[in-house]
Amino acid sequence: MTTANANEVEMNQTAMELQGDREIVISRTFNGPAKIVFEAYTNADLVRRWWAPKSLGVTIVSCDADVRVGGKYRYVLQPRKGNAFGFAGVYKEVTQYSRLVYTQIFEPMADGGELIATVTFGEQDGKTHMVSHEVYPSKEAREMALSSGMEHGMRETMDQLDELVESLS
Repeated sequence: MTTANANEVEMNQTAMELQGDREIVISRTFNGPAKIVFEAYTNADLVRRWWAPKSLGVTIVSCDADVRVGGKYRYVLQPRKGNAFGFAGVYKEVTQYSRLVYTQIFEPMADGGELIATVTFGEQDGKTHMVSHEVYPSKEAREMALSSGMEHGMRETMDQLDELVESLS
């Protein structure tokens, strides 16, 4: 990463690793406590502020999350050009500030099935290391996600989440 000046703090980096035929593991450290990272990750009002990649002109037009076991969420994004599309799922496990397990369906490709995400938030010395294991229903579903440009969008939204956590800490 290049910096604009010597006083600028270098941003945390997002790592993405493919495991097996169906899994993507995403990890990042945030400069804030787990409580703030978890809230930014689950509170719909905060999710609205980081979940859509701004450089692509995508906005969130609807964002609902009932963060409890059995609760549902749905985020609807609107690209600059084209039709709105949604991501939806159900929370399977919610352990405040440390772990989430949920399903996710990319609605335009709902026939491809749902992925299962397990996200952990580990705090040490005021920083939080987040790891997300996304297990896709098939090798083909994971390949479709990767070919859609999801990596670029994910990296940008993780940067946006990092900025939000910094502002809330």
